[in-house]
Amino acid sequence: MGKILVTGATGNVGSHVVAQLASAGIDVRAFARRPERVRPGVEAVQGDLTAPETLEPALKDVESVFLLWPGLSTGNAAEVVSAIAGHARRVVYLSAFVPGGSGGHYGEIEGLIRRSGLGWTFLQPGGFAANTLGWADQVRQGVVRWPFGQASRALIHEKDIAAVAVHVLTSAGHNGAAYAITGPDELTQAEQVRVIGEVVGREVRWEEQPPEEARERLLAAWGDEAFVDSALKAWESFVAGPERATDTVRRLLGRPALSFRQWVEDHAEDFR
Repeated sequence: MGKILVTGATGNVGSHVVAQLASAGIDVRAFARRPERVRPGVEAVQGDLTAPETLEPALKDVESVFLLWPGLSTGNAAEVVSAIAGHARRVVYLSAFVPGGSGGHYGEIEGLIRRSGLGWTFLQPGGFAANTLGWADQVRQGVVRWPFGQASRALIHEKDIAAVAVHVLTSAGHNGAAYAITGPDELTQAEQVRVIGEVVGREVRWEEQPPEEARERLLAAWGDEAFVDSALKAWESFVAGPERATDTVRRLLGRPALSFRQWVEDHAEDFR
């Protein structure tokens, strides 16, 4: 098996991809803005996908690439995909499942990859369990004030996303596949808060926040009006049309996906 390049190698998902590949004895190269944060013993290359000239040296002798796009727009993705196609044979792209839409920039990058000549597999996770870390300060205060408490999602553990990526990168039969991956539990946001409170040993209640108020807060935090409106629209959609759990993790890995409670147990100190 040839060398695998992992982009976003120090992030929530990429760091687990690197660790799992290294633990399996696979030849892996980590591409990161801060290579000093890469797991010890793993080859690391400093670079940034927004500066494609830094990618070329990292692609030397690489057979497969795990691609995690760092932005909220396509930016220079065409140049990045072209560079990968000039060196590697296949790419596993961490995309996203976008309900009721064209997929936004995720769909656009999928299109670039489809037209590149590369062998490809798309991982399309639903909600990330790690996104609930945004409630950590409120959890410590005992009240989470947020919109759409009845929005239901099957949040996925980042370790499962990484495990699926590693399986796809190291086994045959996945070219041309788009895998929708989720966790096993369909929980409303209010129920997610309850589970967090149970695990950390603190009573935490949900308080419904008007969407207009949340929009102002998110605009101040994120700055991207289109992205904020898209996020609010998506959360609202999960009230009437819950995100359904898939069995993709079980089918690919031969074991159940990790539960949301397991994720909270793994991250309990982040909420304390």
